[in-house]
Amino acid sequence: MKIAVFLMVSGVLGICVSPALAEDYKVQMLNQDTHGRAMQFEPAFLKVALGDTVTFVTTYKGHNSESILTLMPEGVEAWKGKINEEITVLFETEGLYAYKCQPHLGLGMVGLIQVGDAPAQLNQADVESLPLRAEKRLVDLLAEAEAANGQ
Repeated sequence: MKIAVFLMVSGVLGICVSPALAEDYKVQMLNQDTHGRAMQFEPAFLKVALGDTVTFVTTYKGHNSESILTLMPEGVEAWKGKINEEITVLFETEGLYAYKCQPHLGLGMVGLIQVGDAPAQLNQADVESLPLRAEKRLVDLLAEAEAANGQ
């Protein structure tokens, strides 16, 4: 009986404590990053755990964050932040999530979030369908994700 009560209490405590363990990462929407690149998210690549959130911070006006629908796990809810407003996104499904600043997509303002330990792979045709600067930046971010995973 004592073991059953202990397991039940442990389970309840685990459920109550789990959200407190989740992290909230901040991504700045910048006119220029620390490497001198124009129109960038910083950091542009993040690896997070299930249950973590990412808050996109409006550091400079004229930016937003929104998911690239063809470059995220199937069945997950897309996000679309308004221009000049912060948005916080909760990640509950493993996989890669590519995102963009819609006004500056043509200038290569994209980012990548890896949730969990999913392989760092996206559909190549969908990556190649992006404007050239965005495609090149996303390819660089995929290489960063692969390096983070030891691939």
